[in-house]
Amino acid sequence: MSPTPEPHVSSEAHASSEAQASAEPRTAERYAGLVKAYDIRGIVPEEFDETAAYTIGATFAALTRADRIAVAHDMRGTSPALAAAFTEGVLSQGGHVLDAGLGSTDYLYYVSGSLDIPGAMFTASHNPAQYNGIKLCRAGAVPIGDGSGLERIRAGLVEGVPSCGRARGTVMKLGLLEQYAAHLRTLVDLAGSRPLKVVVDAGNGMAGLTVPQVLDHSRLDVVPLYFELDGTFPNHEADPMKPANVADLKARVLAEGADLGLAFDGDADRCFVVDERGEAVDPSQVIGLIAERELARHPGEAVVHNLITSRAVPEVIAEAGGTPIRSRVGHSFVKALMAEHGAVFGGEHSGHYYFRDFWFADTGMLAALHVLAALGEQDRPMSQLMARYRRYAASGEINVVVEHPATALTEVANAFSGDRAEIDRLDGLTVRLADGNWFNLRASNTEPVLRLNAEGPEASTVAELTDEVLACLKK
Repeated sequence: MSPTPEPHVSSEAHASSEAQASAEPRTAERYAGLVKAYDIRGIVPEEFDETAAYTIGATFAALTRADRIAVAHDMRGTSPALAAAFTEGVLSQGGHVLDAGLGSTDYLYYVSGSLDIPGAMFTASHNPAQYNGIKLCRAGAVPIGDGSGLERIRAGLVEGVPSCGRARGTVMKLGLLEQYAAHLRTLVDLAGSRPLKVVVDAGNGMAGLTVPQVLDHSRLDVVPLYFELDGTFPNHEADPMKPANVADLKARVLAEGADLGLAFDGDADRCFVVDERGEAVDPSQVIGLIAERELARHPGEAVVHNLITSRAVPEVIAEAGGTPIRSRVGHSFVKALMAEHGAVFGGEHSGHYYFRDFWFADTGMLAALHVLAALGEQDRPMSQLMARYRRYAASGEINVVVEHPATALTEVANAFSGDRAEIDRLDGLTVRLADGNWFNLRASNTEPVLRLNAEGPEASTVAELTDEVLACLKK
């Protein structure tokens, strides 16, 4: 695909340029925490503003030295202006911008992958309305994280970006949403599915735009819930990991007698599943299901999972003849390992699903298609289909605010030291006990909390272990 639309310099970008020129100077300290381990995120305007977006755009253009950079944004009220300021930064370095418009994060990855150009997606994903951020990738949707480019972005915010001496770039508008949807539908065929009724909760996020395109199929009866694009999130937070945010979906699945429910986060790159009983399906179970499907097509290949997924995940991968690869939490780490091992699929406990067929990038929509296909190709209800992947009891993710995370991790490690447990520090603190229970405690890369996940053979022992860890943290 090689689009050649007429160049167009947007009035919004010019307006942003004027705002940049007149903005009062900002200190480096203001943006100190803006660049995280694998994306950029902060409260607008206190932590993230158009000045920062402009500098990041200029730095990104200098980093990639690309002729063209794709830019897309979500439905948040601050996204268009921030994207325009970023665009101005790219233009100032002589780069051309392909304005891909409104879309989901996996839509931006499609644009980057199909056109083989770097990209920037303006979104704060599941965070509340006052946040915004940027997810950056190199050509071919290759991730950028700490050690692969974000450290340069962080330095640019402190040091600034010198003029490159090149002629100012131009903006070209090109929407590829229909092509994105068509591409996903070529990867999973629903023609052989039985008719399915599915309730979809878009959470007022970008799935409200992409679901009608991707799930427009004769075998699907889609019941929409909160499809109106609204960055204030008037109905509930766009974070399906929190049980309260899928309560409406569960109730609607039961009321409709639906076969299943799907929930997407704000930028629609994550997907969560509810079965026909209105019960949440753990993402680890979905990872197991999709891993089996991909390994059936590509026998003996690698599948990457992060270290917080259920112990059932590597078991299922091995049973299906694949090679499980354990990763740190975070899309840039999973994608890097997938590329290194040529992995056919990757999954995270947080509902991120990565596909080699999608440039090793994450797409909740493609995961949803796999789930729908797997359910529709057989006659059992969703709960029975997923039963073989439910092997252990889990605590779910528990967020704990602590004043000194590093000190807290050391205290917990000391409490479990000795012959009682095996400890590793691939990502935070993972402790495996002799009785088969384990937990991971790690600092969030996007919020000021420690995240605790525990799992084991019995719910009662998992609860006891969770209480013990929380007691250590309270001390």
